Amino acid sequence: MAAFTDRLGTMEAEGSASRQGSSGVEVVLPPDPATPAPLCPHGPTLLFVKVSQGKEETRRFYACSACRDRKDCNFFQWEDEKLSGARLAAREALNRRCQPPLSRVQCVERYVKFIELPLSQRKFCQTCQQLLLPDDWEKHCEHQALGDISIAQLKRPSQLLYPLENKKTHAQYLFADRSCQFLVDLLSTLGFRRVLCVGTPRLHELIRLKASGDKKSNMKSLLLDIDFRYSQFYMEDSFCHYNMFNHHFFDGQAALAVCRTFLQEDKGEGVIMVTDPPFGGLVEPLAVTFKKLIAMWKEGQSQDNKELPIFWIFPYFFESRICQFFPSFCMLDYQVDYDNHALYKHGKTGRKQSPVRIFTNIPPNKIILPVEEGYRFCPLCQRYVSLENQHCEHCNFCTSKDGRKWNHCFLCKKCVKPSWIHCSICNHCALPDHSCKGSKDGCFICGELDHKRGTCPRISTSKKVNKAVRKQKQRKSNKMKMETTKGQSMNHTSVTRKKKRRERAHQYLCS
Repeated sequence: MAAFTDRLGTMEAEGSASRQGSSGVEVVLPPDPATPAPLCPHGPTLLFVKVSQGKEETRRFYACSACRDRKDCNFFQWEDEKLSGARLAAREALNRRCQPPLSRVQCVERYVKFIELPLSQRKFCQTCQQLLLPDDWEKHCEHQALGDISIAQLKRPSQLLYPLENKKTHAQYLFADRSCQFLVDLLSTLGFRRVLCVGTPRLHELIRLKASGDKKSNMKSLLLDIDFRYSQFYMEDSFCHYNMFNHHFFDGQAALAVCRTFLQEDKGEGVIMVTDPPFGGLVEPLAVTFKKLIAMWKEGQSQDNKELPIFWIFPYFFESRICQFFPSFCMLDYQVDYDNHALYKHGKTGRKQSPVRIFTNIPPNKIILPVEEGYRFCPLCQRYVSLENQHCEHCNFCTSKDGRKWNHCFLCKKCVKPSWIHCSICNHCALPDHSCKGSKDGCFICGELDHKRGTCPRISTSKKVNKAVRKQKQRKSNKMKMETTKGQSMNHTSVTRKKKRRERAHQYLCS
């Protein structure tokens, strides 16, 4: 899965928001283990806090880990909020209603029955996105349906299912065949026998297709994805309904055991994780999840110093954030493109090139990029780079990140994008029309440039101040409520007195 905004500039601004020190929302990690997070339909929620430059933290709150838009999941709860039993019961009922209509076992049973049907009876409802058994036909008679579903079509469910293109929730953009075939060939060349596909359904399909059509191929894969529709096309050992933002297996311990067995098979040898998260998601919770999968893999390892090989597919401008959590990662120049996205496709030039890259802990000198697609080997860097990525003799590295030739700035002592110029006011390179009064790097709390909010020495003082401010606001709120209640009571008494006076006056006039 991969989410794209309409303009690369917007994406780049979002990707670097945390570095720029602008106001926004941060996830609080790690959460307090003594306080379990409340549940929404997508599993355990995450704890967030609003922060802004020069201002203190506000009240923390829980929200959905998977959905950025409240229209998709409207869960919201203050960290210190106490819920009544009735509200908790209503929330549990809502969570149950939002779960898939069929259990994992039921999906497998239906799939087995479906493939046993003759070709003329195999139907797929495009309206409901569901494989239909003969007993279902009457319910779906007015829906748009496909008939004669072949075994070959069942092996490519991503071509049957409509992509979920909500950018703020699922953002299901699928690998183009070119990128997908490159990944499969590369994984095979590197000698991997098992691939944990986290949010990469099309790669999962191609690996299984190659294994079924090529007797020499011994590669197999397990798909972890939040799209439950895939559960009707795979057996339990091939798919797990999974939320990568909170490491939540929707089918509980049974699915968790499937994943653990897959990772620890052959003592953890010959396995790699390939993940393509939605770009709108925060890097921090993704990193926490991936470290949990790494820990699961290490449980079956005899050597603690080994690393689980990983391909993390993400935009190049998140490089510093990813390397902050995984220092051993490097970024490859290979541009990943997608079928169902109009802008980022192979062959485009300049800023229209795909910004999506592969981050990995595999040494780059072991990875061969296709020369016919515009990549070359740099003997000085000992790695493959894009054709226009020229080696800089001053930086001693092929410095370009976006596929264009970058220019070396002697004042900044580094290479920068060709559209940037050196600003004497800001004392660094930036776009010609940038604002010199823009926000600076540094801490949200004290404004210093040498650290971030999470490691600020004043954070404990800030928390005490925030607590005192919250208490003061709470007292003020309670006082206002009491005054309102008192006013309502006085008004009610006044109305009662007036009513009694009118009644007495009426009795006097009638007597």
